Amino acid sequence: MPLIVSISSLKGGVGKTSVTLGLTSAALHAGQKVLVIDLDPHGDASTGLNAPTTGADIGSMLADPERFSLRDNIVLSGWNAIAQGQKNSDGVVHVVRGSASSTPLEQAPLPQYLSRLLNLLQGNVDDYDVVFIDCPPTLGVLTSMAWAASDRVISVAEPSLFSVAGTERTLRAITRFEENSQYSVSSASVILNKVRPHSNEHSYRVEEMKVLFGDLVADQFLEDFEEFQRVQGSAYPMHYWPSDDAQRCAAVFSDILQGLT
Repeated sequence: MPLIVSISSLKGGVGKTSVTLGLTSAALHAGQKVLVIDLDPHGDASTGLNAPTTGADIGSMLADPERFSLRDNIVLSGWNAIAQGQKNSDGVVHVVRGSASSTPLEQAPLPQYLSRLLNLLQGNVDDYDVVFIDCPPTLGVLTSMAWAASDRVISVAEPSLFSVAGTERTLRAITRFEENSQYSVSSASVILNKVRPHSNEHSYRVEEMKVLFGDLVADQFLEDFEEFQRVQGSAYPMHYWPSDDAQRCAAVFSDILQGLT
């Protein structure tokens, strides 16, 4: 059985999808078989993974699971050709596309839908090493379905006052989710993103997060560097981008992935 990880944040703009893509790049580079489920209605992870727009998207599958099979609608990421071109062809990335069609599900009755993603996954993902679920930046039906299906939840934060508050909301939400449902999250962690090490404000917020959340905060943090947007804008895996900054960032993602598994 694969490790199933939800990447979440109840505050937008912290780089949740960027972390999903970075961890996927690390897994690909490590030779793992990866499935990314793009549960965010914006579909940015699907775009970043250069996923073809064929077959049904995750919203359609969740809305009508008797009509659409998850296994029949998994597509290959364009990243695989990049890895193979650089003589690293052992890993593979598959994608379950996201789209705005999942938005109406946020208004669906939670008790009836909570287990739908878990049911879609059962028996269809056993041959993967890891499944990453890119959640919406809200605690609604979609995120609850992801947590119910996951072994682990990662909360992404940036070093700011508002993100500290957002992380508190996320961790409290996980506790309430466990109290109010039959599901439990076996492990949760916080990853700090967009950190500028030479900023006094960022240094202060990093230490604040460690004091507030203790061992939940990953030892490694992700630095903010100028080229990051260029890498993502090219729909390119970080581990194959030929620059020193990208490779330093890639090494951090590899360390985080190793800590997950």
